[in-house]
Amino acid sequence: MNHDSKILVTGAGGFIGGWLVGELLKRGYRQVRAADIKPLAQWHQLFKDAENLGLDLRHREACDVAVRGMDQVYNLAADMGGIGYIENNKSSCMLSVLINTHLLDAARKFGTARYFFASSACVYAADKQRSTDVVPLREEDAYPAMPEDGYGWEKLFSERMCRHFEEDFGLTTRVARYHNVYGPHGTWDGGREKAPAAICRKVAEAKLSALHEIEIWGDGEQTRSFAYIDDCIAGTTMIMKSAVEGPINLGSSQLVTINRLVDIVEEIAGVRLRRRYRLGAPTGVRGRNSDNSRILELLGWEPAIPLEVGMERTYRWIYDQMAARVTA
Repeated sequence: MNHDSKILVTGAGGFIGGWLVGELLKRGYRQVRAADIKPLAQWHQLFKDAENLGLDLRHREACDVAVRGMDQVYNLAADMGGIGYIENNKSSCMLSVLINTHLLDAARKFGTARYFFASSACVYAADKQRSTDVVPLREEDAYPAMPEDGYGWEKLFSERMCRHFEEDFGLTTRVARYHNVYGPHGTWDGGREKAPAAICRKVAEAKLSALHEIEIWGDGEQTRSFAYIDDCIAGTTMIMKSAVEGPINLGSSQLVTINRLVDIVEEIAGVRLRRRYRLGAPTGVRGRNSDNSRILELLGWEPAIPLEVGMERTYRWIYDQMAARVTA
C-alpha cells in the first residue's frame, strides 16, 4: 500500500494497538494517527512520530474527529481483558459496540478506503468448545450463534456490522478473529491480564519471593492455543491488504493445556512450583483452538512462532518489570 496513506489505529494505547502503531511507523507510513481513551501516560507504548489522541470512541463526535481525513482504519478499541474480567463485566464489554458502530459510520461518511475490525475467538459457539481435545474451530463454526456471553456477542454483532456496511455502502472491511494474543508490553496485572501473562507473573512472583507455589484457575486441563504478538501484527496487516472477505482466524494451532503452559514457564524460569487449583474460578470454555485452513489457503500463511519461544520473551519482559518494581 502507498506509504502516503493516512492510517488510524484505535485502541492504540493498548497491547496489540501499540505494537501495530510501532510496526506501521517502522514500515515507513508517515501519517499514523493513534487514538485511545486512556491518558497518554498509561499507554502501553507511545510513539512520538504518531499523532496521539486521547478520545472516548464510544461517542460519535470523537469517532468523527478520529476518522476524518483517514484512508485506512484499524479498529482495535474495546473494553476487554482476560476471562476473569469479561465474565464479570459483560455490560461494559458489550458497550464497545458503540465504538465500532460510530467508527464504521464515520468511515462511511468521510470516504475511508479500508476498515479493519479486530474480532475474537470468543464469537465461537459454546457447544463446539466443551472438550479439551476440541476440534479446531473453523470460521463457519460461529453459527448457529452462541458466543461468549457479553464480550463474544459484541464481537459477533460488530462483525455483522462490518459485513453490512460493505454490502450497503461499499466500504471495504476486513475482519480477523484473534485467538489469545500474548507477548511483551501486554497487561500482566490488575485483573485484565490473560492467561499467558498471568502465569508469567505468578511464576515470577514465586521466584522473587521464594514462595514456591502457584494458583491455577480451574483444574488446569482446559486447553487453548496462543498467538505471539509478532505473528498477530504480521497477520493483521496482511489481512488488511488482502482480498479476503468475511471473518478469518488469526491464531496459532499449537494446542496446550494450562498445566502445560505452567510447565513451559517453569522451565524458562528454572523453578518447580507447588500447584494450588482454584476450582471455582472463571475458566471459560473447556477447549479452544484455531483452524488455520482458510488463512493458509487464501494467504499462504499462518502464525509460526512456537509457544516456547514467545513465552520466553514474554516471561523475561514481565520478570524485568516486576524486578524493577522491587528495586524501585
